[in-house]
Amino acid sequence: MSVNRVTTRTVPEEVDGVRTAIRGRRVELAFIEGRLDALDRGEGGIIRVEGPVGIGRSRLLAESAAAARRRGTRVFEGAADPDQQFVPLGPLLDGLLSGEEPLSGAVGLRDLATTPGQRFWLLQELGDRLRETARNGPLLVVLDDLQWCDDLTLLTFNTLAAGLSSHAILWLVAVRGGSVPSGVRTTLDRIRQAGAHELALAALDDRATTRITEDVLGAAPDPAVLRVVRRAEGVPQLLMALLGSLREAVTIENGTARLPAGPPAPREFPSVVRRLDQLSGEARELVRTAAAVGGPVTVALLAELLGRSSAALITAVRESLDAELLTESGDRLAFRHDLIREAVEAGLPLSLRQALRGQVAELSAGSAASPAGRPGPSAGRVRADVAEAEGAGPGDEDAAEADRLRTAAAELAATAPGPAAERSLKALELTTADAPERPRVIAETIPLLWQTGRAAQARELGASALANGGLGPEDEARIRLALARLAAPFDFSEAVRQARAGAALPGIPVDVRGRLLAMLAVGLSMSGAHSAAERVAAEAWETAAAAGDRSAEATLTTVRSAVSFHRMDLAEAFRQAERSTALADALGVSTSLWVPEALWHALLSNTTGRSAEALAAAEEGVRITREQGRTAATGMWLMTRSRILLEAGRLTDARADAEAASATADDLGPGNFADVTLRYVMMRVALHTGDQQTARAYAAQARRMRSDGAPVVRHFGSWMLALMADFEGRPDRAMAELDEVMTSPAADRPAYAGLVDPADAPFLVRLALRAGAHERAAQAVALAERLAALNPGLTFLAATAAHARGLLDNDLALLVRAVRLYEDCPRPLARASALEDAGRKLAATRTSEAVPYFDTALALYVRAGAERDVARVRRRLRAAGVRRRPATPGLSGAWPELTAAEVRVVRLVARGLTNRQVAEHLSLSPHTVGSHLRRAFTKLDITSRVELTRLVSHRDSGE
Repeated sequence: MSVNRVTTRTVPEEVDGVRTAIRGRRVELAFIEGRLDALDRGEGGIIRVEGPVGIGRSRLLAESAAAARRRGTRVFEGAADPDQQFVPLGPLLDGLLSGEEPLSGAVGLRDLATTPGQRFWLLQELGDRLRETARNGPLLVVLDDLQWCDDLTLLTFNTLAAGLSSHAILWLVAVRGGSVPSGVRTTLDRIRQAGAHELALAALDDRATTRITEDVLGAAPDPAVLRVVRRAEGVPQLLMALLGSLREAVTIENGTARLPAGPPAPREFPSVVRRLDQLSGEARELVRTAAAVGGPVTVALLAELLGRSSAALITAVRESLDAELLTESGDRLAFRHDLIREAVEAGLPLSLRQALRGQVAELSAGSAASPAGRPGPSAGRVRADVAEAEGAGPGDEDAAEADRLRTAAAELAATAPGPAAERSLKALELTTADAPERPRVIAETIPLLWQTGRAAQARELGASALANGGLGPEDEARIRLALARLAAPFDFSEAVRQARAGAALPGIPVDVRGRLLAMLAVGLSMSGAHSAAERVAAEAWETAAAAGDRSAEATLTTVRSAVSFHRMDLAEAFRQAERSTALADALGVSTSLWVPEALWHALLSNTTGRSAEALAAAEEGVRITREQGRTAATGMWLMTRSRILLEAGRLTDARADAEAASATADDLGPGNFADVTLRYVMMRVALHTGDQQTARAYAAQARRMRSDGAPVVRHFGSWMLALMADFEGRPDRAMAELDEVMTSPAADRPAYAGLVDPADAPFLVRLALRAGAHERAAQAVALAERLAALNPGLTFLAATAAHARGLLDNDLALLVRAVRLYEDCPRPLARASALEDAGRKLAATRTSEAVPYFDTALALYVRAGAERDVARVRRRLRAAGVRRRPATPGLSGAWPELTAAEVRVVRLVARGLTNRQVAEHLSLSPHTVGSHLRRAFTKLDITSRVELTRLVSHRDSGE
C-alpha cells in the first residue's frame, strides 16, 4: 500500500474534489472532541466507528484527525485496501510513515513485518516507538476500513491497544457494518471487552440532506430538487454522487436551485464504479446482469442469463452480498439501494441492456420461480413435476406447461411486460375452454396486454369471457376487476360500471371485493363524482383492512387525496398523495391497481404551482415506464408532462409531448384521460399561438366531451368551449358554455367553479366582466380567495387571488401585488397576464409607467412562444407610443427562429444522429424528436438533413 493512496483517500462529502462542510454528525463529533479532551489530559482509549458502505465513516475520521491536529496532537492515519490484504502490517505502517512527521525509526519495521519468525520483535519494537513518542505528547492513531486489514495488522492493533492503554494514545478505527471476516470479528469483540467506545453512524436526517444540497448547489433547493436528493435516503456517498449530476442540471433563480428540465438521467457514480472494480470478474458480471434485469431477481434466473448453474454462482453471490451492493430479499437478490442499481445499469451500453432484457424474455418458462408477493400459480411447478413423474398424457403436459408459462409471466411482469404478456397468452392457448383455471388466466392476461399497448385485445378477451357465461362469482369478479383497471384511463364511466358490477357479486373473497371497491372509488373520483367516491372509499377501507391488502390501501389513499383536494385542503391532499406514492413504490408497479400513484401527485403539484416538482416526477415517470416497456403508462405520463409544460410556459415542448402521446396512443384511442390532458393542452397551445384551425378542431372534440358520462370530462369540455368562444370574441357565449358547471350541485361542483386550473381565475373574472356577468365574476373571486386562505403556504394561490380581486375591483395596488407574488412562482404565463393587466390599468393615466410592465410581459410571452399574446402586448405598447423589435424565443442569437428544445434537436441531428439516437441522448421519445425536427424544418425553410447540416455549419462559423 502506498502512502499516496492513503493521503488522497476520497471521502463522501466531496464533489469534483471540493469538500463541503460536514453535516448531520454533530453528536458524533462532539463525542470525539470529548475523547480528545481526555487525551489532552493523558487518557488514551479506543473509539470504534461502524456503519454501512457510503455512510461517511472516512469523512468522520478525517474531520476528527483535523480536529486533533488543530489541538497540536500528533496524528498518524492509515487505511486498509482490499487489493493490499496480503501486505503484512501495510495499513498500520503506512499510517505511521505518512504525514509531515513519521514515527521515528518506523522505516526499519517493514523488514521485520515481512521476515518470518520476527513477529514478537516487531510488536516489541513498534510498541517501544509508540510509547516513546507518546511521552512527548498525545497521539491519535487512525485506522480506516478495518474489515480489509491483514491478520498481522489486526493482531498488532489488538496487542498494542491493550498494552499501551495507560499511555496518551487514542485509537480511532472504522469498520464496515454487517458481515466481516472472522478475524476482524474477533478483534472487534476483544476491543469491546477492553472498553472501546462505539459510534454507529446512521443515515443523515432531512435537515442535513437539505443543508448539504445547499452547500453543493450554492442555493436553497426547491421541492423538485429535494425530491431527487431524498432518493439517496440519507446515505452521504450516494447523496454527493447525485448532487454531482445535479450541478449540471440546476439553475439558480432568486436564490433557489431549480431543475427546469427535470432530473438528469441516471449515470455512473465513481464510488459505485470503484466498488465494482474491487469485485472479481464473476461477481462484477453478476451484479451488472442483475442491474439490467431490474427488480429483485432469483439466483436461478441469473444463472440462466449467465449460462451457469446456480451452484457455480455461490462465490459471486456471496462476494456481491459482502460488498453490500446486493442484499437478500426473501428468495431473491435485490440491490441494496435503487440508486446503485441505476448507476450500475447506466454503465452498460443501451444495446447490451436491451439484449439482456431480450434474453430474459427468451428464457425457458420452466426455469422461473414464482415471485413472492405477486399473483401467479406457485403450485404449477409441483403439478408439472408430478405429471412428468407419473407419465401423464398430452393434456396433462399442456396444463403443466401452461402453469410454467404463467409462473414465467409473473416473473417477467415487473421488468419485461411485453414478453410476460406473450407467456400469458401462450398459457391461455394451452388452457382448455372448460379448464377451471381458464378465467384466472384471462384475468392475469388482461392487465399485461393493456400495459403493453394492446388494450383492444385485452378488452375483447374479457368481454368474450363475460359474454360466454358460466363463470362463478369469484372468476367473474376477477375479470371485471381487470376490465375496470383497463378502462380507467380510457372510459371513466366504464371503469365505474365494471367495478360496481364486480363488487356486487355474492360470496367473492374479501381481498377481491376490496380491490373492486378501491377501483370503484378511483373511477368515481376520476370521473368527478367526488361525494360518491368518498362514500365508496369509506367502505373500501374497511374491506381492504380486513384483507390486509396494501395495494388497495395505496389506491384508496390516492382517492383520499383527491377528496381533500376537492375540499380545497391542499396540505392534506399533498400528505395523502405522498403517502400513496410511498406505498405504491414499496409494493412495486406490477401490483398497482391503477397507473402509478405518483402520477396523481405530479398533477396535484402542478395545479398548485409546484411546476418544477411536478415536472421532475413526470420526467422520471416517462423515463422509467419507457425503459420497462409499459406503453400505456408512458402515454399517460407524456400526457401529464404536456399539461405541466403548458403551465410552465413551455408551449412548444407541451405541444410536442401531446403530439408524441397522441402518436403512441393505444388501439382503443386516447380516451378520457387524454380529454383532460392532451386535448386540453393542444387547444390551449393553439389559442396562445393564434392557431385558429387547430383550436377549432379541438373545439369539436370539446363538444363531444360535453355529452360524456363523466362530470369531469363534461367540465373540461365546457371550459374548452368557453375558451374558444372568447377567442372568437363572444364573451356572452363563453359564459353560457359554463352555465352547467357553475350551477351544478355543490357536492360535485368542481372546486374552482368553472376552472380547470387556479391560474385561470383572473381569466374567468375578465371574461365574466366583459359579458356583464358581475355575479359570476364575484363568485370566481370568492372561491380564489377562499382557496388561498385555506392554503396560506402556497404563494401561487395568493397571487391568483390578488390578481382576480384586482380585476374585479379595478384596483391597481392589488394587481401590482399579484405581479410581485407571481415573481416567486414558476408560472410565467400567469405572471405575464398579471403584468399585462397592471400595465393596462396604468396606461389609462400614466402611460410611461405602464411600459415596463408591458415590456416584461412581452418578454415572458416571447420566451413561452405565445405568439397571439405577443401580438396583443405589442399593440398595447404601440398604443403607448413604443415600438419593440420583433423577437422569438431561441437558445442563442444564432437561431432566432427556433425554441431552445428545437435547437438541441437540430444540433444533434446535424452531427449525424438518428431520431432514435437523439431521443436517447435527450431522454425524449422519438415522436417528440420528430415533432421538433418537423417544426424546425418548416421555420428554417429546409427539406433535408443535408441542408440542415450545412446551415448549422454556416451559422456556427458566423457566416
